[in-house]
Formats: sequence, structure tokens, C-alpha cells
Amino acid sequence: MPHPMPLRHRATRILSAAAVALTVALGAGCASAPQPSDYAQQQPKLDFRAYFNGPVSAQGLFTDRDGRVVKRFSVAMVGRWEGQQGVLEEDFTYSDGSRQRRVWRLTDLGGGRFEGRADDVVGVALGESAGNALRWRYTLQVPVDGRVIEFQFDDWMYQMDARTMINKAAMRKFGITFGEVTLSFLKP
Repeated sequence: MPHPMPLRHRATRILSAAAVALTVALGAGCASAPQPSDYAQQQPKLDFRAYFNGPVSAQGLFTDRDGRVVKRFSVAMVGRWEGQQGVLEEDFTYSDGSRQRRVWRLTDLGGGRFEGRADDVVGVALGESAGNALRWRYTLQVPVDGRVIEFQFDDWMYQMDARTMINKAAMRKFGITFGEVTLSFLKP
């Protein structure tokens, strides 16, 4: 019969390793998420109103939580501003031939802050920009298999140069990421 000490030592080592792993995982999970202010010094400075004034086109894709491309799409957009109020019309064409239209009603609140409303947005989308980045947070009603599901979007835009912007949005429900949307915008 084996001596009980080695078993006790092994159990202690396993529990210690598990405690260290849990501490590291919790520490990584609690790390500060990026904020727009993290990009305050990045150039070129994103001027949301100037970029989305007039025509803009985009190509994008939606990936599921495993990173598989589920759908590709293109977007034709036209933006216009009067004072602090703007309208951004988006016409989507998806790889399966379906189409969708979204019209954003935008408000520049000053200080790099924006609000946005659209028919399929629940409540108000809140935007904050600094440097070359803009972060939008909102809840979007998304048609899925014949029903509508509300997903929370954490939507980041990054100005790359005068004509190009990259957009990446995480799509979550109950805190679980279900997919990501990635777009490349091009201004003529």
C-alpha cells in the first residue's frame, strides 16, 4: 500500500497549480478593456462628421464565434449633416442576394461624443471618439432564422488614412460573444 504523504503532496500541488491558473485567468479577465482615450495620440485624427459626409462604400463580413465567415456584404452609404444633426443612409447587399436598409439619425454632442438612432437599434447608440478611433455601443435587433434577436454591439472604427477606415464590432448576448463584424470603408 502506497504511503499517504505523496498523494497528499500531489493533491496540494494540483490545488496550488489550479489556484495560480484561476488567479491568472481572473486577472486577465479583469484587465482594463480598451477605451477611446487609449487612442488619443493616434493619427490621422478621425473626424466622424467629415468622413461620413457624402458617399462612402464598404465591404464587410460576419464571422461566427469560431471565426468562420457566415456572410459577406457590401454597403453603399450617404451621409449629410446640418449643424449638429446628421443622417447616414446605409444600403446593404448580402452575399445571399438579400438586401437591408438602415437610416441612422445622428447627433454630435460635442467633445467627441455622439448619439445615434435607427429603427432596428434599441434605445440610443452611444459613441465616443479620440485620436483615430471611435467606439459605438448599442443594442441591435438582428433577424436570425425567422425571428429577431437583440444583440449588444461593441463597435470600433479606426481611421487609417484620409480615405480608409476599418471597423470591427463584437456581437454579444448575455455577455457571450456570438460573432464579429469586420468592415473596410472607402471614401472616394
